[in-house]
Amino acid sequence: MGVARSSQLPDAAGRFGRYGGRYVPETLIPALDEITAAYAKARTDRAFQTRFTTILKDFVGRPTPLTFAANLSKRYGRRIYLKREDLCHTGAHKINNAIGQGLLALRLKKKRIIAETGAGQHGVATATACALLGLKCHVYMGTEDMRRQQPNVFRMRLLGAEVIGVDSGTRTLKDAVNEALRDWVTNVETTHYILGSALGPHPYPMMVRDFQSVIGREARKQILAAEGRLPDLLLACVGGGSNSIGLFHPFIRDTTVRMVGAEAGGTGSELGQHAARFDGGSYGIFQGMASYVLQNSDGQVVGTHSVSAGLDYASIGPEHAWLRDERRADYVRCSDDQALAGLHLLAETEGIIPALESAHAIGVLPEVVKRVRKGAIIVVNVSGRGDKDVAEVARKEGVEL
Repeated sequence: MGVARSSQLPDAAGRFGRYGGRYVPETLIPALDEITAAYAKARTDRAFQTRFTTILKDFVGRPTPLTFAANLSKRYGRRIYLKREDLCHTGAHKINNAIGQGLLALRLKKKRIIAETGAGQHGVATATACALLGLKCHVYMGTEDMRRQQPNVFRMRLLGAEVIGVDSGTRTLKDAVNEALRDWVTNVETTHYILGSALGPHPYPMMVRDFQSVIGREARKQILAAEGRLPDLLLACVGGGSNSIGLFHPFIRDTTVRMVGAEAGGTGSELGQHAARFDGGSYGIFQGMASYVLQNSDGQVVGTHSVSAGLDYASIGPEHAWLRDERRADYVRCSDDQALAGLHLLAETEGIIPALESAHAIGVLPEVVKRVRKGAIIVVNVSGRGDKDVAEVARKEGVEL
């Protein structure tokens, strides 16, 4: 299919090559059709886009800075810039999509919002958007993730959201998605599901990508202003894939710009020890879409593991799967230990404590810099700040707070 046609994807069926589509109960098809039609109008509606960009500017704090990392640059002999999504209101990139879908919910006249969350950042962002826009908010979260991310659970409740613990399965993100989908099937006439990543049934992968592409559009303008040319390499962590596709998408047709995503390598290479979909996964259907899935030989989805709640997911957004097939983007593993080292590295060299998710991108930086020449320009997406992870990191490292 080729990257030259990337702007035409997904196709009318919601496909990125053989990935994407819709695999949902019939009950949800009318709702997905309604969302697709409403979003098609919103994309070209000046009033909608003006309100969206105004909120991003005045409330979220966009544009976020592109910070030159002088100490990292000196250490690795490349010019390294950090796209500072950690400086968004609520502390991560998730607010971009939550605001966009919240505005779409108002167009749909749906006043009840449901969402899923892993690390809690999407839950906080959705609760924030709902408070701002006058919407009722219910957030599903695995109880293991609630344990790991207690500050974000409290933040959601402070913002007026009802946080619903999910005790089934691995008690992590995939189980939260399952419960959110069950809720939506039951309450589809009154409820909009603000899905937090660039995955799920069409039109969500496209819609989330578009709302998050503000990251890459800004980074493109900023690096051209700073360096007079495009970067040689983009680097971001990849769970479902919203922060990374938001950075990557505006550069897809610039074939001189290499793109690398860091997946959660966990503690080992066996199924159940990691969440690296491209290194252990296979083609399958999961939670409404076709993509790479961590599954056994019988097609049963297996448990995953990551030190990061936000990357602990058994599948990956379909556009990422397509980019990999097209050899337009590369995806590498980052182990738990590497991620923790990455968190310390960024904190100690640049005075920035990243989220454990973002720390995966920093964790593979020492390897990734070898892919480009000395003096090359690298943009790393710092997708979120690490306040939420401090207690968990301390526990992992045996430090008593």
